[in-house]
Amino acid sequence: MAEISRDEVAHLAMLSRIALTDEELDELTPQLEQILEAVATVNEVATPDVPATSHPIPLTNVFRPDEPGETLTPDQALGDAPDREGDYFRVPSILGD
Repeated sequence: MAEISRDEVAHLAMLSRIALTDEELDELTPQLEQILEAVATVNEVATPDVPATSHPIPLTNVFRPDEPGETLTPDQALGDAPDREGDYFRVPSILGD
């Protein structure tokens, strides 16, 4: 069974630069102990012959092929633009001259 003391939690908090009150330390200590127990249980089950997985079901590519298609003309793309300059959107300058 994994055990963690209140002093160890306080030390971890100090290393993490997290200010914890006495009440928070009292609350977090058993919670961290439960987390350590859960990790220990997983370590007991996990074996070297079981490959690591990121998803329980194999995934396949669901995207369509990237093929060029019809595109908008500049007039279509800029038709609703509030301001334009030639074939470009005209926007206010934000960086100065």
